[in-house]
Amino acid sequence: MTVTIKTGSEIEGMRIAGRLGSEVLDYITPFVKPGVTTGELDKLCHDYMINVQGTIPAPLNYAPPGHAPYPKSICTSVNNQVCHGVPGDKLLKNGDIVNLDITVIKDGWHGDTSRMFAVGDVTVQAKRLIQITYESMWIGISHVKPGARLGDVGHAIQQFAENSGYSVVREFCGHGIGLNFHEDPQVLHYGKAGTGLRLETGMTFTIEPMINAGRRDIRQMPDGWTITTKDRSLSAQWEHTILVTDTGYEVLTVSVGSPATPDRILSAA
Repeated sequence: MTVTIKTGSEIEGMRIAGRLGSEVLDYITPFVKPGVTTGELDKLCHDYMINVQGTIPAPLNYAPPGHAPYPKSICTSVNNQVCHGVPGDKLLKNGDIVNLDITVIKDGWHGDTSRMFAVGDVTVQAKRLIQITYESMWIGISHVKPGARLGDVGHAIQQFAENSGYSVVREFCGHGIGLNFHEDPQVLHYGKAGTGLRLETGMTFTIEPMINAGRRDIRQMPDGWTITTKDRSLSAQWEHTILVTDTGYEVLTVSVGSPATPDRILSAA
């Protein structure tokens, strides 16, 4: 495993890319409403990245081994879709929940982040899943500091999510990020405290738990990309890109419109 340590101007490049990724989500927020298609959201984000920000949408034509090139600029995962939902003709309707996953490239650096959106009026159960998933991500983030282990992060997320009555997807995880979209280390959202890679100042990686209302089992759709829950239960995901600092962590994917840090994290700080 080769984990890159960022310093100085490299960290500043990551800060800029992270903020720009988050600003795409700020921009698209008012458009996420009943009657819009996921393909329309993709085009709006694509045009904003290219024409306004001068960034490159990292997912477009991304082709890891064994996959056909990803055909769109963002991922749109609706309801029981866990991750990597491919935008298209699907109309969002009142009561849907949707994750928009954005990764931009600016001057070679990647900024990767996602948010959940409630479309119109959603059920109390869907709102709770969104909130618990958001808090799960932040609980994981709060364990990031030099000398901590990656297992501490995964264990904290798993414990909170499962104690809340949900399950954690295990086949997908967070990842190192920098000049490459996906780098070492893998950041699991489950695990055993005190195990795994020891964190060092200058590491950058994503924390992006996928939490299911039902069982954790998943399946891949025929498009080769979209992942859904096997039992068709709702799924939610949030994602931030994190820097390990001398004293703890810095969240790189923040902007004016970023949702607030949960009270439970602020009160524990």
